[in-house]
Amino acid sequence: MAEKITPRAEDFSQWYQDVVIQARLADYSPVKGCMVIRPNGYSIWEQIQKDLDQRIKKTGVRNAYFPLFIPESFLKKEAEHVEGFAPQCAVVTYAGAKELEEKLVIRPTSETIINSMFAKWIQSYRDLPMMVNQWANVVRWEMRTRLFLRTTEFLWQEGHTCHATGEEAEQRVRQMLRVYTEFAEEVLAMPVIAGQKSESEKFAGAFKTYCIEGMMQDGKALQAGTSHHLSTNFAHAFGTLFLDKDGKQKEVHQTSWGVSTRLLGGMIMTHSDDRGLVLPPRLAATHVVIVPIFPQSQGQMQARTQVIEAAQKVLGEIETASSLSNLPYSIGVELDQDETKQAGWKFHEYELIGIPLRIELGPRDLEKGQVVLTRRDLGKKEFVPMVQVGQVVVEALKAMQKDLLEKARAFRDARTFRVDSYSELQKKLDQPGGGFIEASWCQNSKCEEKVKQETKATIRCLPLTSEYEPIAESQSCVICGAKGRAVRVIFARSY
Repeated sequence: MAEKITPRAEDFSQWYQDVVIQARLADYSPVKGCMVIRPNGYSIWEQIQKDLDQRIKKTGVRNAYFPLFIPESFLKKEAEHVEGFAPQCAVVTYAGAKELEEKLVIRPTSETIINSMFAKWIQSYRDLPMMVNQWANVVRWEMRTRLFLRTTEFLWQEGHTCHATGEEAEQRVRQMLRVYTEFAEEVLAMPVIAGQKSESEKFAGAFKTYCIEGMMQDGKALQAGTSHHLSTNFAHAFGTLFLDKDGKQKEVHQTSWGVSTRLLGGMIMTHSDDRGLVLPPRLAATHVVIVPIFPQSQGQMQARTQVIEAAQKVLGEIETASSLSNLPYSIGVELDQDETKQAGWKFHEYELIGIPLRIELGPRDLEKGQVVLTRRDLGKKEFVPMVQVGQVVVEALKAMQKDLLEKARAFRDARTFRVDSYSELQKKLDQPGGGFIEASWCQNSKCEEKVKQETKATIRCLPLTSEYEPIAESQSCVICGAKGRAVRVIFARSY
């Protein structure tokens, strides 16, 4: 049996590590800063891949794959990009028993290597838009690592597109921001705020960066996805030109966008509790586990057989209900017939690893024609007539997915505060439990840096209007008092 999990209220950071390790989601690698994703964790990543990949493809994007190694000269072509990533780059200098003529960078992101191919493939406006996505691993040499949230190597998807105009590129960037927002809320049940990054926080080499920000249970922010309008910056560096309809050579306008295994960390910190992982049903491979409760006496073989037969019938009823439901997934059901472990041990184990629903069934339940259903997030037992178990399971999974999102949204809203002065901003940031602090900002980077240095909080994003413009504020900047250019921003400490 797993060791006791540190309570969230006692040490949130240790609680998170305990859940990841004890739920067997990931473990520490012999390579410092890297992680091993265990089957329990990788199963969740597969569910993320499956759902998000379909959403991406529906927008007209196709999958491809590009090399892990990038010539160092490529990275140097876009000055702002190389400056942003240089401290995190891992570089290969020796291979094949000799020094390399040109150093190879292990990809921290793929803009440069992909642009080298775009420049080769794109000749005419007829080749546009060109849109590709890859599921891959990347390496960023992090100094402080934490499983799933920040590791030296991690898994992600990165989309890259080329367009004839800046307007088309902007539409694509916004479209992917919507895809990420809907995915986070519909699948991860994690409410997010979609916004624009400040100039100092945008992606290295981008013209504009959009993001989605979630609030964790300790009140800190987590950047869960980004969508970048690259303009012609990389096209200019790599000579990615096309012959337009007017007969003129022009540079393409580009975008890139991505999410990573950091989503698993965000999901854990949004929903889980002191008993272990709480997993939204849409991320589960196994949604229901049936635990037969066997008679204590070894002589009651007939009763044991009856319990197993009834459990198998319940499994069939759930599978039938699944096939007739409108759920966006097939319900995964397991029947636990392991007689070497006590029921109490099994209950604890299934709570720890986050199985959404648990069904108990013993001789007394057979007599009453019922099963005992427990929802992982609520922990309350419900007695369900056996003839209704299939439909009840379907409805319970729907309700759990919906309730997790609503609970997380209510938590975020309760910990979002509006301030009108710098002293109030500091006070709110220092209160127990943190949170999102809405304030007016004059768009001066000096004010932004002042907050960062004095409070360790950053501007997470500029929330957007329905037209994707920053929200203009009539009030003066809470940091310097300047009037005229203020926009609404969200300050928070973050992961």
